[in-house]
Amino acid sequence: MSSEIRDDPEFRALLELSAALGADPARTQAAGGNTSIKRARVMWIKASGAWLADALRREMMIPVLLPPLRAAMAAGDPRAESAVAFVDPSYNAPGLRPSIETSVHAALPQAVVVHIHCVETIALAVRADAEAAIAARLPGLQSGEWIFVPYVKPGLPLAHEIGKRLTGKTRVIVLGNHGLIVAGETVAAAADLVGRVCQAFAAPSSAAPAPDLDALARLVEGGDYRLPNDPAAHVIATDPRRLAVARRGSLYPDHVVFLGPGIVEGAIVHGRAQAPPDLDRLAPMLVLPGQGVALRRDSPKGTDEMARCLADVAGRIPEDAPIVTLTPAQERELVDWEAEKYRRSRNAVSTGAS
Repeated sequence: MSSEIRDDPEFRALLELSAALGADPARTQAAGGNTSIKRARVMWIKASGAWLADALRREMMIPVLLPPLRAAMAAGDPRAESAVAFVDPSYNAPGLRPSIETSVHAALPQAVVVHIHCVETIALAVRADAEAAIAARLPGLQSGEWIFVPYVKPGLPLAHEIGKRLTGKTRVIVLGNHGLIVAGETVAAAADLVGRVCQAFAAPSSAAPAPDLDALARLVEGGDYRLPNDPAAHVIATDPRRLAVARRGSLYPDHVVFLGPGIVEGAIVHGRAQAPPDLDRLAPMLVLPGQGVALRRDSPKGTDEMARCLADVAGRIPEDAPIVTLTPAQERELVDWEAEKYRRSRNAVSTGAS
């Protein structure tokens, strides 16, 4: 990395903000979310598959040349999809790929862009009445300062949809079934917006029966599954309200990427948790209604965080709220997307928990 960018106090501030957001499961989870800062003709953006939580511990910001990337986006050049062709190789010693959302960051004019998967935003963004529900919570922002973008595939398709809706004063973007983007000319301005919007969207999490962890441990002992590291994930199974939401279908992309489409419910046979026998392969997460959840023993890094995210999001969706889920076609395009396969490969290390 160039010494010039290392010495930029705004760059350091962005790393600190990234690490703080990445360490808060209510703001973003695992390899989700991305941040960027533009300097002259270069945009420094988080690497695909990197964790924001590691921003102060690992080199993960990649320099992308903005003018040729933006020209490619405008011309419909397929290279804009991955943006790999526009990385400045002289400052990318690790050989990492830029974020899947690089084109989204490039589409915004502000110097600093922050994209997170905060649970409060997702809980609103999955609603059929999302735009009205959001408007009721953002009275401090004028029309055009925030926009709502219904779900489209992340990356270049999303960048184009955002571009169609941008106004000259847009700085908050709520993504249907996806998350939140804020933009500002400084890191401090972006951080302030994140705090204000997340506070405006804050909602209490519904109460849920506690799991019997000892009983769950016996159910998975010696099998293909293990208990999640965070017991908070179990409430998706112990809380009937959350379970009803999860049964509706996939709510956001990272659920599909890390946990597979929808949920897979297991059974208890001879005192052991067992997946449905008709599956082609073991599901990443097994939901045992009334009991808890179990994760595949060889689950990649990030599965635990996404299991908790599902519980956190579902617990903030009102019982009577109309919900929009991803369609089977939208699920397939995520599962089959080469960019997401690469991101999963960067998180292929098993947690090793038991």
